[in-house]
Amino acid sequence: MHCLQAFNMHLAASAEFLIHLRMAQNLKTALLQVDLVWEDIEANKKIFEEKIKALSADVDLIVLPEMFTTGFSMNAEELAEPPTGPSFEWMRQMASEKDAAVTGSVITSEKGNFYNRLYFVFPDGSSEKYDKKHTFTLAGEHEIYASGTERLIVNYKGWKICPLVCYDLRFPVWARNTEDYDLLLYVANWPAPRVHAWDILLQARAIENMSYCIGVNRVGKDGENLDYVGHSAAYDGLGKRVSKTTSETEFSEEVILERSHLHEIRTQLKFLQDRDRFTLH
Repeated sequence: MHCLQAFNMHLAASAEFLIHLRMAQNLKTALLQVDLVWEDIEANKKIFEEKIKALSADVDLIVLPEMFTTGFSMNAEELAEPPTGPSFEWMRQMASEKDAAVTGSVITSEKGNFYNRLYFVFPDGSSEKYDKKHTFTLAGEHEIYASGTERLIVNYKGWKICPLVCYDLRFPVWARNTEDYDLLLYVANWPAPRVHAWDILLQARAIENMSYCIGVNRVGKDGENLDYVGHSAAYDGLGKRVSKTTSETEFSEEVILERSHLHEIRTQLKFLQDRDRFTLH
C-alpha cells in the first residue's frame, strides 16, 4: 500500500514538473517586416515563403503584417478569399514545414461580409481567428469591412497570446490584460506620418498590461501612395525593447521571449492585481 502511494505521489510530482517545464518554456518569435507588393497575393506569398524558409529551425512563432498578401486595400470585392481559401492553406503549409505557428491577417469574405481577419495557424494545421474590432474610419475601412465582436486568447506552448490588428492599438480597453495573457501581438499596416504613435503605444501596451508586446508593420509604398517605415519591435513586460533591429527597410528578426521575466515582474510588482474591474460589451 505504501509503495503504491509513493508511486502515485511520484507520478503526480512528475506531472507537475512537466507542466511547470512546459509553462516555463521560452518562445522564439520571428518578426517579418516586408515591402508588400500592392494587391498581388501570389507575389507576396512568394516573398514571405523565402523569408520563412530562411528562419532558424527552432523558431516557435512567425508573425506577418496586416493584410500580408495584399497591403491595406479597400478592394475587398476582388481580393477577398473564403475562410479556408488559398492564403489560409498557404499559412497551414508554412506552419507545417517550419513546425511553428504562423499569424497575420488576410482579406476574408464570409456570409455576405468582408473581414480583416487574423489567422493564428498552429503547426498541426489547426487554427483560430480574430476579426479586427476597430476598423480604420479615416481610411473608410468601416464602410467595406465588418467589425469583429470577440477578442481572442490563444493558448500555445504554455503561452497565452492576445493577437490584435493595427488600429486596435489605439484602444487600451480592448487590449486590457484581464485574462493574464503573456503576449500582446499587433499586426499592422501603420503609415509613416503616425509612426511616432505606433512606437509609443506599443511600449505603453506592454507596460500597462505587464506582458510582452510585439508589433509587426510593413515598409515601402502602397497603391494609395502611402509610405511605411516599419518600426516593428518587441517589448518586455516593463516596456524595455528586446528586439534589436531598427531598420526602416525589410528585415527578419528572431526574438526570444522569456517566461521567467513575466513570472519575476508579476510576482514582485503585482501591478495587475490593482487593475480596474470592468466588463467588455
